[in-house]
Amino acid sequence: MNPISCTKCGAAIEGTEARDYLGQVLCEDCYLDALSPLRTCDPWAVHTARSLKDLPGGHSLTPSQQRLYDLVQEKGSVSIPEAMQALGISEEQLRREFATLRHMELLRACKKDDLVLLTLF
Repeated sequence: MNPISCTKCGAAIEGTEARDYLGQVLCEDCYLDALSPLRTCDPWAVHTARSLKDLPGGHSLTPSQQRLYDLVQEKGSVSIPEAMQALGISEEQLRREFATLRHMELLRACKKDDLVLLTLF
């Protein structure tokens, strides 16, 4: 049996692991990403982050989130391309990490001219 390629990332997937989503054949990772689209402005996520803030480990950051937070804290503000380059991650990864930090009210985004900057909350 020939492996199938994921429509989104191009990874080879076994036929039994392939997922159909809106006419696309996706690997499991891309399928999960499609089912949980990124939303930086999510009132329930902000409410949950606020509720958990005072609990032990309530604002535990992943190493990638901590690196992004430290970068913005060090520079004051950073553009998305600059952050991607400094951290060596894709735009999608950066946006996912930022969304979590936004929900925790640690980072925010603002526009300066035509540039989106990540800044401290």
